[in-house]
Amino acid sequence: MITFKPRRTALALMLAAGLAVAGAVGAAEPAAPAAPPKPYAIPAGVPKYVRDAVESKDRTPAMTARDFDRKPAELLALSGVKPGDRVVEFASFGQYFTTLLSPIVGEKGLIYMYDLPYTEARAGAASRDFVAKHPNSRYELVDYNDIKLPQNVDIVFNVLYYHDLSINKTDVAVLNKKVLDSLKPGGIYFVVDHNARPGSGRTDTDKLHRIDPEVIKQELIATGFELVEDSKLLANPEDDHSWMVFAPGKRGTTDQAVLKFRKPAKK
Repeated sequence: MITFKPRRTALALMLAAGLAVAGAVGAAEPAAPAAPPKPYAIPAGVPKYVRDAVESKDRTPAMTARDFDRKPAELLALSGVKPGDRVVEFASFGQYFTTLLSPIVGEKGLIYMYDLPYTEARAGAASRDFVAKHPNSRYELVDYNDIKLPQNVDIVFNVLYYHDLSINKTDVAVLNKKVLDSLKPGGIYFVVDHNARPGSGRTDTDKLHRIDPEVIKQELIATGFELVEDSKLLANPEDDHSWMVFAPGKRGTTDQAVLKFRKPAKK
């Protein structure tokens, strides 16, 4: 046994050296280039203020790379947001829509950005920087169970986050009532979310970050909203609703519900 130990040690050293060299060579090899973003064309007929916002130089390449799948011009036109509006945005972190909404509402409008406290680490600094550069925006980290919304709001955006409310232990019914009360008569609650299997309710919400759109409709109609638009703008028939929305190569391509609710006008 004593005779073979040096040979084993030498062999181990040689193998380690070989692996180190192989690792160094692999590290030096360039990563495969990312696929270029799909080109996005703004359709004719959208309001000029929407077109100008989508074409704004304030938008980063990371934002515009997502436009083909997210269809921002069509989505914003459908929502009805316009200059001078007072807007509430849930889950603003990342500022994809905030960067579009700020130039649309303009100097006479205002955007209230509300994020849950856990987003501070990933987006707090960027959100505060956004507010510093955009006087028509406000930002608050707040537990949605404790939130106090402004009044006489024109439109509330909840994009890809309604399903997260229950995940984050928000009392959804209470929050929905707060949203209804914050809107002026005729105001809009605009909800976009990842579709789950029809009839599945919230069964797949925690695991897949999806929700059956019928749940959203039922809850908001029960709150007192009117459903005025159930759009297939972001429908994807190739999505079988079985995969997690953050799955590699799948992100951004889910079948999504686009739902426009209205607070009834006073009679």
